[in-house]
Amino acid sequence: MTDRREVEREIEELVSALGEALGAQGTRLAVAESCTGGMICTAIVSDPQVSGALERGFIVYSLDSKCELLDLDRAEVESCEGVSRDVALGMAKAALERSHADLALSVTGFAGPQQDDEEVGLVHIALARDGAEPLHEVHHYGDLGREAVCNRAVVSALRMLVAEAAKA
Repeated sequence: MTDRREVEREIEELVSALGEALGAQGTRLAVAESCTGGMICTAIVSDPQVSGALERGFIVYSLDSKCELLDLDRAEVESCEGVSRDVALGMAKAALERSHADLALSVTGFAGPQQDDEEVGLVHIALARDGAEPLHEVHHYGDLGREAVCNRAVVSALRMLVAEAAKA
């Protein structure tokens, strides 16, 4: 997945598959993005067949925004620089609670360059749905550069979202 056009094509295919999975269900989505900075929401709204499903998006790049907009525990967020399983799960749950969505996705990670002890390419993705246990995935993409890490995170997040939407 190194060619930009290949990545764009895969994202388009995943968004189309999301539209098929959602079908006429009327499922509403919320997305809380950190390292991807709105890329997932952009992909969803770029397809008119799917854009209506997006109820809202939260861009929570900074530690402060995670705490202020999603009411995450500051000590927990600061202890891991905002990147952990618990933070991703908290982001997804909070996005669900602070929206009118039925399904919420979150992404947080270190896209690079490396600072302190951060693992560049580490990305946590979570999904929350009313009445169901939240889901979590962790990815270790490596130091591929910011754009490649973010693109891979978008693809992985959309794959997870499509799989979960298809279950409903």
